[in-house]
Amino acid sequence: MSCAPWQCAEDSMVKKALKISKPAVAVSLIKRADRPILIVGSNATLYNLEGKLLIEYLIDFAKMSKIPIVATAHMIAEFLKRDYKPAGFMSAMDIGNRLTDPDWNGIDNKGQHDLAIFVGLPYYLEAQILSGLIHFAPKLQTMTLDNKHHPHANWSFPNAGVKIWAENLKVITSLFKGEK
Repeated sequence: MSCAPWQCAEDSMVKKALKISKPAVAVSLIKRADRPILIVGSNATLYNLEGKLLIEYLIDFAKMSKIPIVATAHMIAEFLKRDYKPAGFMSAMDIGNRLTDPDWNGIDNKGQHDLAIFVGLPYYLEAQILSGLIHFAPKLQTMTLDNKHHPHANWSFPNAGVKIWAENLKVITSLFKGEK
């Protein structure tokens, strides 16, 4: 599995994302965060991972981990169709801007988020948002759960096929089972 950017033009910076080599590493990072948030993009209904849509994996993950979801674009309707109500919804660019705002008190108005987890956004859009966060939200840690490596995140899985992606999501979710 490669840690080269999925789009070759995204490799111009000095500091690059650290590779998440195992799903347990992602879980450890998430559990260390005080106020994580999960940003789900419009591609979450496009990916079928072993007979289950990406959005369904993410709903299971959010329920187990208790991490609030921000649905982007039209995704609020997709979550509601599946009887899951995200903590909020706004455009991807809006959540990117809010995460850089030191006066924003988070999606639940309880304080700034310290870890932003991205998944399901179009690659080029996610790359630009992550690039902005590196420069304008230096205290915020970022992670992607996509199967395409994002060098602008702090942590990212390497490029991988759908089977490995599905397995990673299953393991991440399972490692949150049984917690309060």
